[in-house]
Formats: sequence, C-alpha cells, structure tokens
Amino acid sequence: MSTMTTVLVVDDEPIVREVVVRYLQREGYTTLEASDGERARIMLEAQKPDLVVLDVMLPGTDGLELCRWIRSRSELPVILLTARGEEADRIVGLELGADDYVTKPFSPRELAARVRTVLRRATPPVEIDERLAFEGLELDAGTREVHKEGEELKLTAKEFDLLWFLASNPRKVFSRDQLMSRVWGYEAALDTGTVTVHVRRLREKIEDRPSHPRFLQTVWGVGYRFAP
Repeated sequence: MSTMTTVLVVDDEPIVREVVVRYLQREGYTTLEASDGERARIMLEAQKPDLVVLDVMLPGTDGLELCRWIRSRSELPVILLTARGEEADRIVGLELGADDYVTKPFSPRELAARVRTVLRRATPPVEIDERLAFEGLELDAGTREVHKEGEELKLTAKEFDLLWFLASNPRKVFSRDQLMSRVWGYEAALDTGTVTVHVRRLREKIEDRPSHPRFLQTVWGVGYRFAP
C-alpha cells in the first residue's frame, strides 16, 4: 500500500526534510516537500497527499495555523513535529485535530512507524453495515459518520476511532495506556495527555453538557468508559 501513498513533508530545515524524505521513500512512500506554510497550502490543493508531516515552527503561516486550515476542509491525517518541551504546541495541535505528534529530535524509524499507524487507523477494517445506536446518538462504521438527534457531527478520524472503540465496549473501563495501545496502536503510552484531549473534544461534540457527560464518563483513578 505504501507505494501508492503520498506523504507531504513540511519543514523549513532542509536537513530535516532530507532525512525524513529519504527514510519515507526507503519505506516505499511517495513524498512531497514544502519549506513553508504557504507553499504547503498550494501543494495540498494541487497534489492531494494522503498524510502530512508538519513542523509547528514555520516561517509565515505556522504549522498550527496550517493544521487549522487543513482540518476546516478535510480529515487529511496530520502528524505534527514539535520542539522538545513545547507541550503547549502539542496540546493545541491535538485540539485543532492533529492525529499525532513527534518530538524533535526524533528517530526516523519512529516517525515512519507513526505514519504507518496513522494511515492504518484512518481507514480501519470494519464491516460496512456495522452500526451502533444509543439515545439520540448513532454511529455508522461504514460511512464513519456520527449523528446526534439526526444531525451529523464533524469528527476527526481519530475522534471517530476512539468513540467507536469505547461505544463498542459499553460500560467497560479502559485506562489511558490501554486506549493509546488499542486506538493509537502504541504499546507504550508516550503521552496519555493525547487521550485526555481527544476525550474532551468528543464531549464537546456529543454531550449536551460536556462538563457533566452522559456518554463519555471518567472513572477517577482508572480511565474512561462509554455509558449507553
């Protein structure tokens, strides 16, 4: 599959782009390159890549602004590159709908693994007629759509994956580590704050009162569960 998959690498550091592109090509991916946000935006509209590896710190249009622009138009998977210790950038990026992030300096092998995982999770192998229905909430695995009181909700690919997983296991409590493993595909939870951010985003979309969730409940000291 990777030979037909195109990854756009956006970073203003030529050495970083060279290393990432070389490694992704070795893994069988087709690659595109952009050194700034404006050039990346033009390539996104013209080339239609399958995934974007996006540096947060870019001249002109920065990575977070570009991520916001991408998410307002599509569910294109985005992996952010952030500087070590810049937790705020990571959290904001996840809030904007980024699917994952890698902290600089990083291992090209780790980045390639994250690319594979995000692409795989973007198109999960579910039965096309699988549906779940609750009080006012409907999930369709075939179309990857969620409706609340008949109105379609706009969820990112990862938000849908997380909601579908929890709703498919009603009342069962999962720790953040378990969710990172089962939904994100990482055996070791590198940052469980990722789960917290996605749960908060989902609550804002599916709950009538996000601060007092009906469906996505916190089990203090343990994790989260879906209450049908």
